[in-house]
Amino acid sequence: MSLPPLATVADLNTHLQTTLPTAQAELAIKRASARVRTYTRQTITFVANETIDVDGWDRVLRVPQRPLVVDETHPLTVVELGDFGSPNLTLTEGTDFTRLGNELTRGYPTWGSTRLMGWPWNRVRGVWAPRVRLTYSHGYMAVPDDILDVVLELATVNVTNLEGLRSESIDDYSRTYATETVGGTRLTADHKDVLRSYRAGAFSVRLS
Repeated sequence: MSLPPLATVADLNTHLQTTLPTAQAELAIKRASARVRTYTRQTITFVANETIDVDGWDRVLRVPQRPLVVDETHPLTVVELGDFGSPNLTLTEGTDFTRLGNELTRGYPTWGSTRLMGWPWNRVRGVWAPRVRLTYSHGYMAVPDDILDVVLELATVNVTNLEGLRSESIDDYSRTYATETVGGTRLTADHKDVLRSYRAGAFSVRLS
């Protein structure tokens, strides 16, 4: 999946109060965007109607990419995949599961053993099937300001210290770069603090 950058050339030019060559600015933003996405494990930008298979086996299923977006144009489809020849089961929100934020909770049955709320009979009721297929939309229509700030700071490193130098001298002029600008676009502790709330846990969901 090809994802759009998390900032624009115009954003970076405004941030630096200058006009960069377009190719240079685009590359700097692309590298910075990749760093942020790698750390957060999130696409961040909006993706419509993506279909993926995830592991179940628990009562609560957390969608891999956040935030979950559900509306008339972007419905949420949840299918428990049958095992050992059993049929797939398309679930209904409010009957088979509840949705709160980015979490889908499998419901308990309120009457006898049926296909609803925890079927089949050989599975603990109220627990998701081993494999669940989601078709869902996720991400932000506009990149949050705090993420944009991090991307622009990282992109600035790319265009001000391309070779990752600790210091440089030209005739009588010398310049020492801050430690965080050495070695390319690396996230600092402050950057990670900003991004932590967007970060998906390594084991919060498992793709099948």
